[in-house]
Amino acid sequence: MPPSDLLAEFVDIVVQLIELAALAIEVLAVGLIIYVIAMASYRFFTDRKTLEDADTRFYRYNERLGKSLLLGLEILVAADIVRTVALEPSFNNVAVLGLLVLIRTFLSWSLVVELEGRWPWQPKRPPVEEGETGEIEAKIAP
Repeated sequence: MPPSDLLAEFVDIVVQLIELAALAIEVLAVGLIIYVIAMASYRFFTDRKTLEDADTRFYRYNERLGKSLLLGLEILVAADIVRTVALEPSFNNVAVLGLLVLIRTFLSWSLVVELEGRWPWQPKRPPVEEGETGEIEAKIAP
C-alpha cells in the first residue's frame, strides 16, 4: 500500500473519531439535562415532608432545572465547536456556528437573569436576610 493511501486512511479514521467525539459530547449534554430534570422533579415531589414551604421548594426546583439547562447548553456549544472547527472549517459552517453560539449565549444569559435576577456581567447581590427591608427601601432612605 502506498504511503499516500495510508495517510488518507489515517485521516479518514481521525475524522470519524472526531465525529464520534462530537456526537458523544452531544449525547452527554442531553443525558445530563434529562438526568438533572428527572432528579430535580423527583426531589420536588418527594421533599414535601421537609419544613420548607411550597414557594421555597419551587424556587429550588426552578434553580436546579435552570442550572442543568445552562450546563447542557455549554456542553452543546463545545460539541458544535468540535464538529465545525475540526471537521468542516468552511466559511459557511463557521458562520452557522457563530449564529448557534449567539443563540445559545442569549439563552444562557436569559437563564442567568431568570435564576439570579441579574445580568452575567453584574456583581452578585448579597443575600437578603430575614427582617431586612430590601434594596428598594434602602435606596429611598436618606
